[in-house]
Amino acid sequence: MKFRTLAAAAAAVSLATAPAAAQSVSLNAAPAEAESEVGGTGTILGILAAAAIIAGIIIAADGGDDDPISA
Repeated sequence: MKFRTLAAAAAAVSLATAPAAAQSVSLNAAPAEAESEVGGTGTILGILAAAAIIAGIIIAADGGDDDPISA
């Protein structure tokens, strides 16, 4: 029982201190010299995501005429 309490306390402390620790780290990004060569991937990813959603809806609404075979 003491291990559960200790684990819960450790989890609470780590959740409480994570934002402060993340805020103290400063990330300096290098300046961009040229545009990315991978232009237009947002549109392609959007189309693929829409196709995946439509396919999922079609598969989910298939009707499901799977009757049990047991007697």
